[in-house]
Amino acid sequence: MGCGLSRQDDGGGGGPPRRKQGSVGDVVVFLPGLRTPRSVDFSSQARLDKAAVERLSALRARVVDMAMQESAAALKPRRKTSARQGSSTANLLQALEDYLPLLLGLVKEGGELRHSVQFVWTNQEDNAEETAMADAWYEVLSVLHLMAMVCLLQANSLLLPRAYGDGYGPRVSEESRRATVDVFLKAAGYLDCAIRQVLPQIPSELRRQLPVDLAEGNLKALSLQALGQGVDMQLGLAIDSPKATLAVKRRLACEMVKYWNQIQENIPELTASDGWGKKHLLFVKWKYVEAKAAAYYFHGLILDEGNSEKSHGMAIAALQASEEFLKESKRASEAFHATPPTSRSPTPFGTAKYLFDKIPKDASSKVRINQDLYTQERVIGAPPPLPDFSLALTPEDYDLPPLDPLWNKEDGHQ
Repeated sequence: MGCGLSRQDDGGGGGPPRRKQGSVGDVVVFLPGLRTPRSVDFSSQARLDKAAVERLSALRARVVDMAMQESAAALKPRRKTSARQGSSTANLLQALEDYLPLLLGLVKEGGELRHSVQFVWTNQEDNAEETAMADAWYEVLSVLHLMAMVCLLQANSLLLPRAYGDGYGPRVSEESRRATVDVFLKAAGYLDCAIRQVLPQIPSELRRQLPVDLAEGNLKALSLQALGQGVDMQLGLAIDSPKATLAVKRRLACEMVKYWNQIQENIPELTASDGWGKKHLLFVKWKYVEAKAAAYYFHGLILDEGNSEKSHGMAIAALQASEEFLKESKRASEAFHATPPTSRSPTPFGTAKYLFDKIPKDASSKVRINQDLYTQERVIGAPPPLPDFSLALTPEDYDLPPLDPLWNKEDGHQ
């Protein structure tokens, strides 16, 4: 079988139409749905021995079944499913990790099996409902992408408020926020591996035909998103810590701005008329302006510690900019949640809660204080530039696993 590709467009003949999506419930962490695999028949491949056929069929069928269940559950949101979802996503991630070493036997160097099976996956952000490709590297790429999306699902579950039976209301615990940073780094690691070790294996002409879900720019943008949201968690923890200085908080906020700016530079052209593509773009806009609100707020507080009229003037400009970005982020958040598939915004916590509480009060009070200090009429200029910091968070180190031992037994094929 050649390394052909087929694409089923929405509304095209034969295939089932893409399901109309309603609500996805409470969203803190964005992911563009779950790409799910269609069943394939390994038994028709004469070059695969019986043991390989049985193992591949069993492991992939498990992935197909669990991915379909997880995808369906994501479209039936219930507020009290975080524990169930945490367990089911962990099981799906384990199933994918079990399948990958066996799958890699189809792409090992010099092997004849790479193009022996046509793999089919549904899409979420691409115009085509599904993409079929007779190249096992496409399957590897799709598996890594799904592993990363499952991590983002886990992160979202961890960041939903829950009751602890201690007399206080539902909240997102410090433990959950710390754990989420590791989950974000793991998601970024899977995507980074896909970019470094898998995409280069796919011929350039086929890479151009991959769905936009798997385009290099989208993989990079999602990896950066995981890192950016990881820094958001770190900033929220720093805000809650009496030991964290203003300088530390400003640095983290400025790093967030830098991550979201890079996301905007990398994200490919998505369908902006409706669906996941439009929602994805709105999420990036929301988080970018929210990060700017945080960065200008902490920058303004540090500038206000200066003794000169000039530094106080720059502080006012920075704080007023933070207030405008906060208002813009609120509008972007509302547009994001209202865009189908609709979503809900849980009670703000961490960085967002702090910004909503502090920025409106501090911006107005600093302006009033400085007007009292400097009686002459002052024209507030453009906000001062933000300091440039190197990015500290990087993806977790992850490389493709070794081949399953089955492939060492008589080479796994006949």
